Parts: sequence; structure tokens; C-alpha cells
Amino acid sequence: MVRPKLVLPLIAFLLSLIILGVAWFAFDPMSETGSSAIGGPFVLTAQDGRKVTEKDLLGGPSLVFFGFTHCPDVCPTALYEIGLIYKALGKDGDRLKTYFVTVDPERDTPSVIKDYLSGFDARITGLSGDIAAIVATEKAYRAYAKKVPLETGGYTMDHTAIIYLMDGKGHFLSSLNIDRPPEENAKLIAKYF
Repeated sequence: MVRPKLVLPLIAFLLSLIILGVAWFAFDPMSETGSSAIGGPFVLTAQDGRKVTEKDLLGGPSLVFFGFTHCPDVCPTALYEIGLIYKALGKDGDRLKTYFVTVDPERDTPSVIKDYLSGFDARITGLSGDIAAIVATEKAYRAYAKKVPLETGGYTMDHTAIIYLMDGKGHFLSSLNIDRPPEENAKLIAKYF
């Protein structure tokens, strides 16, 4: 017999499990075919002016990170940590591709991104494009970005802070946890070379 004091918490717990189950199926990164539902076609411009598409992800593991050059903390921290992962990979680091996709194409032109990324590992490629191309890429990666006005004028960007680990076929593998030591992340990435 279930005690009356336990009925309400038990119902709440069961409802939570149902909601989590529904959320998992709604946002499961793997589709029925086993291929990733995160990622897909895009055409953006690198900081050196060349066009970059989803085909550039092919051939080995890649990291994809959405951010912006005026970001005060999350973006520079993530890019710094990615640089440490490159160091931990040693010579294998040259086999890893990393793409920093701006969520602020109004301010982040290819030349602005080039200047910004000069303070980080040179193997990180910055990507920009027109607003439609950026929004399409965000949608393909299920990334979130929103312009937030500041009281002092101007704006900042609220955005997804996930580092996507993609395999050599351009399929999503997992998000990269930068709270782990860079050596652990390097070992995880090295499995996919």
C-alpha cells in the first residue's frame, strides 16, 4: 500500500520521466537511420575569403563552435581550451579541423574574425556569411542565437555554447566538455582519426 504522503512526489517523479522521455525522442541527435540530425549543408566564408561548406568537414574529426568576437567570456574561454586540445594532440593536431561560426554576422566580417582569431590557435578557422546563411547553419546544428539589446546601447548575443564534435563523415558524435582536461578531450578526438 502506498502512503498518501508519497503519492504526489511519486506522480511528479513519473511525470518527469515521461517528459524526459518525450524530450529525448524529440531532440535525439541520432535519427532512425542512425545518421546525425545535427549538422548538414551550409555555405559560409572563411576569414581568408574562401568558401567553406559541410564538405570541408569530411575526412577526419572536426570541432564546430558558434560564438562571436564581442563575447566577453564563453567564446574566448572555449577557443583557448580548443587551443590546449591542439597542444595535447601534438602532431595529430594538424589532422583536426575546427570551425568558429559567428552568430553575429553584422559585426563579424571575415576580416574582423581573422583579427580576433589571431590570438588563438592558428588552426581554428573562422566562418561568417550573410544573416540567412548563418541562420541556416544555426538551424542545421540546432544552435540558438539571439540578439540582446544592452541598456547602455548596442547589443550582445545570447547563444549556444556547445562545441560539436563531428566525425569524418560530417556526422555529430557528441558535445565536447571543456571542463575535462585537454588531454582527455584529445584522447576522445584521437579515436576518430
